[in-house]
Amino acid sequence: MAQNCLKCLKYTMCVVNFLCFICGTAVFGFGVFMMLNSKVSALIPTLYSLNLSNTLLITGIIMTCVSFLGFLGALKENRCLLITFFILLLILMLVELTVACLLLVYETEIDSFLKKDLTDSLKMSRDSAKGGNSTMNTDDWDIIQTTFQCCGVNNASDWKDKAPMSCCSMSPCDIKHPVYWKAGCYNKLTEWFGKNFLATGVGVIVLCIIEVLGMCFSMTLFCHISRSGLAYKL
Repeated sequence: MAQNCLKCLKYTMCVVNFLCFICGTAVFGFGVFMMLNSKVSALIPTLYSLNLSNTLLITGIIMTCVSFLGFLGALKENRCLLITFFILLLILMLVELTVACLLLVYETEIDSFLKKDLTDSLKMSRDSAKGGNSTMNTDDWDIIQTTFQCCGVNNASDWKDKAPMSCCSMSPCDIKHPVYWKAGCYNKLTEWFGKNFLATGVGVIVLCIIEVLGMCFSMTLFCHISRSGLAYKL
């Protein structure tokens, strides 16, 4: 009976890790797609290299590598791979919890940092438009303003006399007497994050539960293999 339960546990780990591997590959592919097609990366100049596409790429690589270790370790009943899988899951969970705690503790500082970076980004975009140059910043702001139906950081006055067409609340835009979105993008973005905060929190909790279960399963198999004398079965 115990042997059947362990076999069931082994193949459950294989299936779950295989699904995670597929998801990781999909996330990685979506990150590549975002890198090639999306331009929303210069709104936060301080963290320019840590944009959405790079985050998806890194997440996809981590998911595929960790899930592959879990899948292979369970399938081959290899102690070395199983303990490596356990350690990596533990590290990932600790990192996630640390980041979550830091976000809660430094919420005010992060809020101020976001507003300052958005202001700097808009100033760069406004100056480049004034000089007659087209930069990535302008495209980024066009996407954000069109998506969230907002204008500038606080309001349209942030653009002074150089508000882009994406600020217009009417289509087609009246060039002589344009009507701009009244809401600023900073408030719209904070509202959007606030609405999705609960979903993000639930997602993190579910992810931590999955990681804990993965650690329990891998350690159970590890102990069984140790007792069975199959230390490094390949």
